[in-house]
Amino acid sequence: MASPSRTAGFSTMTKVLHQHNAANNSSSNNSTSTSQPETHFGFQNVPESMKEALVKQVFANVASKYDIMNDVMSGGVHRLWKDHFMRTLAPTPGTKLLDVAGGTGDIAMRFLDYCKETHGDSTAQVTVFDINPNMLEVGKERFTKTPYHNTSQVSFMEGNAENLEHIPDNSMDAYTIAFGIRNCTHVDRVLKEAYRVLKPGGRFMCLEFSKVENPVISKVYDVFSFDVIPTMGQIVANDRDSYQYLVESIRKFPPQKEFAKMIKDAGFTVMGQGYEDLTFGVAAIHSGFKL
Repeated sequence: MASPSRTAGFSTMTKVLHQHNAANNSSSNNSTSTSQPETHFGFQNVPESMKEALVKQVFANVASKYDIMNDVMSGGVHRLWKDHFMRTLAPTPGTKLLDVAGGTGDIAMRFLDYCKETHGDSTAQVTVFDINPNMLEVGKERFTKTPYHNTSQVSFMEGNAENLEHIPDNSMDAYTIAFGIRNCTHVDRVLKEAYRVLKPGGRFMCLEFSKVENPVISKVYDVFSFDVIPTMGQIVANDRDSYQYLVESIRKFPPQKEFAKMIKDAGFTVMGQGYEDLTFGVAAIHSGFKL
């Protein structure tokens, strides 16, 4: 899939990015300057040390409208993907789940509902982990309207997926991350931390946007992504720039086979090719076991 040559004009982040560009221009004229390691933020290159703050700002902007925009952007299909994701995980009674980048509680709610409706289980527990406090507040508010509120079945934790310092080794039965890992600076570190906190026999599962291989569908998907979605972001959430970044971040994420290899390299055992394409590869479910 070709990446359209566009960059976003992130209004809330423009000043920071301009300062970075100015510093780059200055340092290029200074032979003694030391360059910082860089990574991508959408289609722009930024210092690794800057990306976390920029991503935090994006999700602070979109938190209150995040689930609504997902519905608008996907025509509700993301709900079907998440339902299938949970059926694929198929948690058993008493499962302890760490749901990373799960701030709004969408996956966590499905997890607890699945355990209750399938097994009549009220002992399953989920920790909703997110780097962004605004997203966590949305999740906490969602759970106040459910029977899980103020129970030991759900807890919330703020932190960085690359360093789960407050999660003990070998303590979780399952680890999920949905539409979040592509926003992390060092995906390899996220995977290593996932492996560390899982119990032997534990399962890592990731739901993420992926690469469409069919050239006809790919072209249509590009038009929808770069012309329609940012416009929807402006109309529904009054924020074109954040959704432009989210679209660009999808194109910068490794394709399915490459990401499956990264999961293996982190120590996980994968079954078959290690992933399942959804909707022509618009999204994919990746899975690995700690054996």
